[in-house]
Amino acid sequence: MDSKGPLDDKKEKPPPQSKATPETTGNKPKNQTTAKTSTSKQDDDDDIARLAEGLGSVSIASNLSAPEAIKSIADLLSGNEYKNIVILTGAGVSCNAGIPDFRTPGTGLYDNLAKYNLPFPEAVFDVGFYKNNPIPFVQLASELWPGIKHSPTITHSFIALLDKKGMLLRNYTQNIDMLDVLAGVSEDKMIECHGHFRTAKCTKCERPFDGKECKRIIVEEKQAPTCQHCGGYVKPDIVFFGEALPSRYHRLVKQDMKKADLLIVAGTSLMVGPVNMIPDLVRKDCPRILLNRELVGTFQRKNGPRTRRKNYGTSSQRDIFHGGDCDDSIRTLCGLLGWEDDLNKLNASTRLG
Repeated sequence: MDSKGPLDDKKEKPPPQSKATPETTGNKPKNQTTAKTSTSKQDDDDDIARLAEGLGSVSIASNLSAPEAIKSIADLLSGNEYKNIVILTGAGVSCNAGIPDFRTPGTGLYDNLAKYNLPFPEAVFDVGFYKNNPIPFVQLASELWPGIKHSPTITHSFIALLDKKGMLLRNYTQNIDMLDVLAGVSEDKMIECHGHFRTAKCTKCERPFDGKECKRIIVEEKQAPTCQHCGGYVKPDIVFFGEALPSRYHRLVKQDMKKADLLIVAGTSLMVGPVNMIPDLVRKDCPRILLNRELVGTFQRKNGPRTRRKNYGTSSQRDIFHGGDCDDSIRTLCGLLGWEDDLNKLNASTRLG
């Protein structure tokens, strides 16, 4: 019982604008007070040369309106230095696909389950409750089943783009919507921490059940599949409350965090364990980036979970945080990196209907 549920959640009101994160800058040109002559033109040329030298190898598109935090992230990624990036995502990266998060008052999934007459909202993902009354989950699953109504978001496409560029080590998602895979992320790069809908098994005898047949019965017949061996109810292989996380998560998480050279966390409240401990498992010299509505987890501490986290780049800040919508942040970032066209083409190619 090392999991609290099938998904993380988020999407609360955005916090006040975060403080700017220091970025790489060059030397400012000295003020010129004399009239323009051939000598002053030479001085200007020298100033430009010094500025270029100060910027070093950074090659990002000009966008003076971009937030400082996003510029700092672009500085990190523009050097093509990071080849083992680990991503951690929660429900916030899927909200723009039309999939509600879980706990946002009024709009979250748990606030809109009254029609199922549940004893408590989380019962829809409780394995004991499912064994006695599977219909609430069946009705919900028939509406949310991946690949039918919801397309990958810009953030999902960004993760797939990192994969295509050979920069992604692993994508850890707390979501069960499979939008990462639909976006084009290789399955071998995925850790679906709370399971997925591709396969299924009996909740009683745990024998495997054909995943496509499970989908047909739930989506088309709006019924719970039953095991032909013992008669127990079958459910997709998503992690319910009281169930263990997939063995693949436990097998890879520690070695991935040791190997990670950059961590990007997006769209999560970091409230559900044990996945919420991932940001604290990376090496102390691994940069940590948070793209989220609010500061969460140990990103709230000035220097992260360890008081002696190593500085990276020219920034004196150990963690980079940008508050706001994940897709908006990613669009701005990819614009600075010159990846916007590739991002949009990739996203358009995966849209349903």
